[in-house]
Amino acid sequence: MTTATLDSTPVQWSPTLGLEMPVMDDTHEACIDLLAAVVEAPDETLLSRWALLIDHTQEHFDREDQWMLDTGFAPDNCHSSQHSIILQVMREGGKRGLLGELDLVRHMAYELGLWLANHIQSMDAALALHLRSAGFDAVTGSVSHPQAFASEAIHSCGGGSCDTSPGEAVQTARC
Repeated sequence: MTTATLDSTPVQWSPTLGLEMPVMDDTHEACIDLLAAVVEAPDETLLSRWALLIDHTQEHFDREDQWMLDTGFAPDNCHSSQHSIILQVMREGGKRGLLGELDLVRHMAYELGLWLANHIQSMDAALALHLRSAGFDAVTGSVSHPQAFASEAIHSCGGGSCDTSPGEAVQTARC
């Protein structure tokens, strides 16, 4: 049996990753826990844990993407584009895992932890600020300050212009 070659996950949940949006924070904390489970998984459960992580990530990104659409973001905004790219990379990792490249999957989980921390502190922080400014309730989807929305659809991450090239999205995840 092969065990994880990494000593620990690259990121652990801490209050510094909190965005003052409980639904978003709970989702991010669960994602970090799932990443740790993949990194630490024995070979026998690695791919099933990776599949759970992909399912969670799909739901997580779908929810955020819907929030963005509901609050004035264009469908092709760079934040949603980055979500799509990351899911594509994760699914490719699952295929490679099925071919026996289990250490690659573990390493991807490790790297995704680094990416996630940056994504939370950049793109998700901008989204949370946008949602709070509009009085968005993440549980009900209601908006108490619709006048806070931009007059035109937002194409960036909400905090400025972004490079949406796939390499940039995967490498830096920054705006």
